[in-house]
Amino acid sequence: MEDHKIVQRNIALQKEWYGEPLGDRVRRLVVAFDISQAFLAEVLGISAPMLSQVMSGRRAKIGNPVVLAKMIMLERKVLVPAVAAGDRKAMQEALEDVRDSRPTVGRDSIPVGAVADDQGVLVALRDIGEDEDLTEAAKLLDDDFPSLADLLRRAAKNA
Repeated sequence: MEDHKIVQRNIALQKEWYGEPLGDRVRRLVVAFDISQAFLAEVLGISAPMLSQVMSGRRAKIGNPVVLAKMIMLERKVLVPAVAAGDRKAMQEALEDVRDSRPTVGRDSIPVGAVADDQGVLVALRDIGEDEDLTEAAKLLDDDFPSLADLLRRAAKNA
């Protein structure tokens, strides 16, 4: 199979497995934490070349579930108010937290680490908007920010 077809296939698989291409998720983390791709790889516990291959679609998946768990933890830490506001100290603490974590991945659980629990985030979202508003906002975010759209939908369902 030609290289570009392999990449296209791998990116399609990433969308199926992870909800969107891993390159998009990784780029958002690099921007949100204002760090290099190589430093993010270190935080996640994956080699920089491996992360690059996953981002570009030359590899379809992250083979180590702990690396994926750490990525999810970091994505959730972006929602911490001080991190979202760009507080350098909070961002550094979040990165160190994830780097030093040893999440376990089980059939019935997904690690969240020392982040504000989902319920706190969902309650805060419900305080901000009505059920219909959260659902409408989720629709607007679907294409570019599917993880945030899902969070808004979960808040609306539990309203």
